[in-house]
Amino acid sequence: MKTEHKIYLSNLVYIVLIIVVGSYAMNDLDQLLTKFRFTVIADDLNMSLLEMRLAEKNYVIYGDASALQDIHNKIAAATTTLIQNKQDIIRALGQERFDLLRKYMYVYATLAEKIHRKRLKDQWSLQQLRAAGHKLELFSNNTTIAERKQVTSIVNRSKRVLHYSFWTIVFVAIVLSQFIVRNITTSLRRIVAMTRLISKGNFQLIEQKHAKDEMGAVIEAINIMALELKKREQELIQSRRLASIGILVAGVTHELSNPLNNISMIAQTYAEVYDQLSKEERLEFMAQVEEQGERLRVIIKNLLDFSRPKELQLAETEVNGIIQKTIELIQNMLEVSNIKLKLELAEDLPTVYVDKHQILQVLINITTNAIQVMTDMDSGGELRLRS
Repeated sequence: MKTEHKIYLSNLVYIVLIIVVGSYAMNDLDQLLTKFRFTVIADDLNMSLLEMRLAEKNYVIYGDASALQDIHNKIAAATTTLIQNKQDIIRALGQERFDLLRKYMYVYATLAEKIHRKRLKDQWSLQQLRAAGHKLELFSNNTTIAERKQVTSIVNRSKRVLHYSFWTIVFVAIVLSQFIVRNITTSLRRIVAMTRLISKGNFQLIEQKHAKDEMGAVIEAINIMALELKKREQELIQSRRLASIGILVAGVTHELSNPLNNISMIAQTYAEVYDQLSKEERLEFMAQVEEQGERLRVIIKNLLDFSRPKELQLAETEVNGIIQKTIELIQNMLEVSNIKLKLELAEDLPTVYVDKHQILQVLINITTNAIQVMTDMDSGGELRLRS
């Protein structure tokens, strides 16, 4: 997954969490508003009920006939309040409890109207009125108390939800951020480490574990760069080898001319005195030709061994032997350049575990560079090799 998509996904998680918490908080707030509106309505109803009970007391105890009219007016006002705020009350209490409240109100209003119309003062009718009023008042007060408790419960629940939600969002944010940061920094550290290795000449390819994200694209580009650099390094090594071969050939050309001239002179002399030579003398002439041919073979073999690329072959090798082989290849260059050679080879040196051919190339490159520098100075010089 691309880093961009990971960031989008983490943002989506944050948004979803915020939406869930926000929706829950909005729902609690809506419930609080509903309960709050009901408590305001309930306070008005309770005030009306209290006034009705006072008027009821005045009629029952003191026989105040006008109290029945007050009860009638208060019941009408309470009924109007119920009808006007029906939806708010139903949302707070539910349809069943609203109907029960209307029923208690209706029973109380019916008894009060009957007593008011017939001017009843018997004990049974008054007890019924007081019982209905008490039941209505008790239901209203209990309902109001229960709703206030629910308001407190909703507030406490909202506090807990917001508290836990806050720490949940913080925890998720930390975890996702650490995951994304660690994912990016791990890849960057690997890239930095590998680029440092590449700068030191190690062109090992980076294992691609993020082939589909930005890090994968960067790693792929670095791998391509490493392959290209390795190719360029091989080309550079080859060009340096060819340059060294060119220098060697320039010296070997002169070295080849000596045995060739000797062979030519031997052949001419042999042809001129052929009839005068005995069998032993003729064999001696042929031995000289063979000797010069062997010199040519050795010179050409050394040049071919140096120029032919080989696989890495590590083996125990004598240091002085490699130096002697180097001298054989550059000897003629030293003579042509009028450079003296001074050897200081230590005895009883331990063998080294190296690729003889590659070390030989290194020594030839170093010595040919030194010879070129001294040749450019036009003053000869001395080449010192020490082991």
